[in-house]
Amino acid sequence: MVQTGPLTGAEIVCESLLKEGVDVLFGLPGGAVLPLYGALAKYPQLRHVLVRHEQGAAMAADGYARATGKVGVCTATSGPGATNLITGIAGAMMDSVPMIAITGQVPRPAIGRDAFQETDVTGITLPITKHSYLVMDVADIAPAIKEAFHIARTGRPGPVLVDIPRDVLAGDKTEFIWPEQVDLPGYNPPTFADENLVSQAAELINQAERPVIITGHGVLISQASQELLEFAEKTQIPVVSTLLGISSFPTGHILDLGMAGMHGMAHASLAIDQSDLLISLGMRFDDRVTGNLKGFAPNAKIVHVDIDPSELGKNIKADAAVVGDIKCVLQQLIPQVAANVHIDWLRHIDKLKGEHPPTRIRETKELLPQHVLRELAQVTKGESIIVTGVGQHQMWAAQFCGFQEPNTLITSGGHGSMGFEVPAAIGAKMGRPEKTVWSIAGDGGFQMTMCDLATAVENNIDVKFAILNNGTLGMVYQLQDLFFDKDYFATVYSGNPDFVKLAEAYGITGIRVTEQSQVADAIQQALEVPGPVIIDFVVKAVDNVYPMIPSGQSVNQMMEEPWP
Repeated sequence: MVQTGPLTGAEIVCESLLKEGVDVLFGLPGGAVLPLYGALAKYPQLRHVLVRHEQGAAMAADGYARATGKVGVCTATSGPGATNLITGIAGAMMDSVPMIAITGQVPRPAIGRDAFQETDVTGITLPITKHSYLVMDVADIAPAIKEAFHIARTGRPGPVLVDIPRDVLAGDKTEFIWPEQVDLPGYNPPTFADENLVSQAAELINQAERPVIITGHGVLISQASQELLEFAEKTQIPVVSTLLGISSFPTGHILDLGMAGMHGMAHASLAIDQSDLLISLGMRFDDRVTGNLKGFAPNAKIVHVDIDPSELGKNIKADAAVVGDIKCVLQQLIPQVAANVHIDWLRHIDKLKGEHPPTRIRETKELLPQHVLRELAQVTKGESIIVTGVGQHQMWAAQFCGFQEPNTLITSGGHGSMGFEVPAAIGAKMGRPEKTVWSIAGDGGFQMTMCDLATAVENNIDVKFAILNNGTLGMVYQLQDLFFDKDYFATVYSGNPDFVKLAEAYGITGIRVTEQSQVADAIQQALEVPGPVIIDFVVKAVDNVYPMIPSGQSVNQMMEEPWP
């Protein structure tokens, strides 16, 4: 329903969200934000999903945004409500995810007086937001929200916080006036790049004999997967991806080398090491990709394309630093690059694949996490949305789950947040209800946010929850095993719940799998059961992720799985 006449601040928030095309928001009420919740009851077009923890609200908004390409919205009250959003906001900032966080604040006369549940949330979040607003006048709400959405979704996307005191939400009324346009002097996100720089990049590409494309999250953000495919096929240049770049290029394509870096494919990292040109698209040369900067791609020239000029030259100096939107820049590049075959280089990479095979699974009667993810990949055919937290399960999912469509791997990359998978999967399913969504978790990460199983049940959000249950903080254990003299401490869980009984407690189906022969049937059963399902895969307690380039090392120190 559209309200007429003078409106409260809370009603203006709702009207503004409708103007921005918002259809769902994730949140948890509290005193300072209650006026907004009173207004939401008048706006059934705005579906509010009541989470069980504000961290889940931010992460669900994150998952929604990544799955849809739209801005995710979360809400919280002042003080602890707002601070509980911080992990999710920080993750969105690190991974360039468009998000709006709307928080309640104590009334204006109480600000600065250490009032109950008063926190300077705009100050706290300053380093982890693209911008933030403290709205002190009801007439400023609509312009602030208009600007917030514009900033969040344009250029390099990111989270924007809008903090509104309770008396601004519930006090004086004013006419709702939606700004026709945004006027932000100095904020001009780039689109097409300087033609001279594009020509410079094209010349380097045409001269290269051993080129490699590195595709990052920016390709997905700019919806440039089709342009990337056209560019790679015209030039016949192999493609490696960062973790967040996975799904920007089809898994299994003849030019696809998979993920590179710390736990990437050995042949992909070696291809980078032996290349004479890296064409880096929408990626930031983070430490998980580069390892030791001095040893990274020692013989390669660098073409670096990014919409954020601050990323160019930050970690790796580029020979052609091109500022622009990836989709636009690729449209500029494609006509200027020569059709090529790079036959010798591609034959050499095939040799590298033979010498360093893509991920293998050793023969054993034990149930390995790799078995689970291989079966999941076969059943889903790369068409489901896979959502992970951080740890061993994240790396195995990146290695074994194929991805045929853009934005089908959603994971906490830069921030690496355990527990991300449960609420983010809920958000992804809310945004893409037609897709099958799998939450892949370790038993450690799952227990951090499993309270939001209630959110999935209450709203009948059909997420399939797969727990790779090894009773261990696997990645921490692996690091202790390899680099800390096997000093295992605080990494084994002896008090895990019975996850099948937990499912039953929530009134949903729980399945336990202990043997390889049960995996495929369990996955199929979960798909056939309507609504949320938990599968407890009881896997081998200790198993390391390989390949591995130790932190701060180079490809020369790569550790590959020992084979009998």
